[in-house]
Amino acid sequence: MSDERPLLLMIEDDKGLQKQMRWSFDQYEVVFAGDRESAIAALRRYEPAVVTLDLGLPPDPDVPDHGFRTLEEILSLAPSTKVIALTGQNDRANALRAIGLGAYDFFAKPFEADVLGLVIARAFRLADLERENRRLTEASLGEAVTGLLTRDPGMSKVCRQIERLAPTQATVLLLGESGTGKELLARALHTHSPRRERRFVAINCAAIPETLLESELFGYERGAFTGAARTTPGKIEIADGGTLFLDEVGDLPTPLQAKLLRFLQERVIERVGGREEIPVDVRVVCATHRNLRELIASGGFREDLFYRLGEMIVAIPPLRDRAGDAALLAHAFVQRLGKSNGRDRLVMREDALNAIQTHRWPGNVRELENAIKRAVIMADGPAITSADLGLEAPEERQVFNLRQAREDAERQVVLTVMARCDGNIAKASETLGISRPTLYDLLHRFGLR
Repeated sequence: MSDERPLLLMIEDDKGLQKQMRWSFDQYEVVFAGDRESAIAALRRYEPAVVTLDLGLPPDPDVPDHGFRTLEEILSLAPSTKVIALTGQNDRANALRAIGLGAYDFFAKPFEADVLGLVIARAFRLADLERENRRLTEASLGEAVTGLLTRDPGMSKVCRQIERLAPTQATVLLLGESGTGKELLARALHTHSPRRERRFVAINCAAIPETLLESELFGYERGAFTGAARTTPGKIEIADGGTLFLDEVGDLPTPLQAKLLRFLQERVIERVGGREEIPVDVRVVCATHRNLRELIASGGFREDLFYRLGEMIVAIPPLRDRAGDAALLAHAFVQRLGKSNGRDRLVMREDALNAIQTHRWPGNVRELENAIKRAVIMADGPAITSADLGLEAPEERQVFNLRQAREDAERQVVLTVMARCDGNIAKASETLGISRPTLYDLLHRFGLR
């Protein structure tokens, strides 16, 4: 809509009442719908923040069934929409039912325009406050994870989960491909927890031979085996009062799975060769790139241990699914690695950015960092090319989409271009073919900094 007035969808089939409503609420851009089908079509097209809904809709206006069905469908498609149900006089039961279904408020017909106008204005104000709150929340994402750079909504959701889980004592299982930053998130859980002053102890279950892993985890008594010259505490005991991070827990040998399960249940350990039970207060955070459910089905992982470790499960998206993050991280790596290698004036050429955006990055952030490190060292001139990265430069691809998905497409393109331009507003607006004020408006609308 080109009109700058707030858009108000009014679902009302009475033509005479429509005229009265349009005249009474001329401070809004009023759109009318006369039945359920046209109401849902208007909801999809205009995405109104506020809707007034007459519960008596055709084909049977005397029965509110179609009105309630419309209310449920509106809130299912757009849960944040403020719906004001219009009921008949003395129709308290239907008004309460509408509120129970999720309506913002109700109002009896025939209505007083001034009073209904106040209810509508309050609904718009609340919708604006909620939208601003979401924007501020998105703008602050990632603060709980020091060192993590992202503008992707999926990864931002992970940051929110970490922020909420950090103050709790819940055992957290981080699932994600190798190189997605599982240890970084585990450290964030520790750093923002009440245990932050105590130790964060990490152990990679796949990197230690099975014969040594038990003594590494649980410790051993003097004389427990050849070479055990003194009593040595294990990683679990060392982490007492802090956080224990078990990386690649899916590779934990089956005999040790039973011993770890007992520790999680009883919160006591026994060193190898020892008989004394040692109580340990530690928060456990685990991570794996493997599919634990498939391992359970094949007998490679205990189901009861999975449920103990997975009190809270956080799935980390791979880099290829994080819109704009590859280019964003590439710029950051070039700046950091260029400075440490005495090449702080290095930039990336367009073909390098294109290659970074289209590469699948099976090794995720770790692979990207290694590629940038190699390019920083090997680049001949002042700019990194796709050849320096060891990648082929792809052809540019145009983005096309329908009106219904235009905002998602715009957000994706703005994320991508802002990342490629390293946050340079002038360059990004030129690339997008829009003015800088327009780009600022888009960044504000999408909650981007």
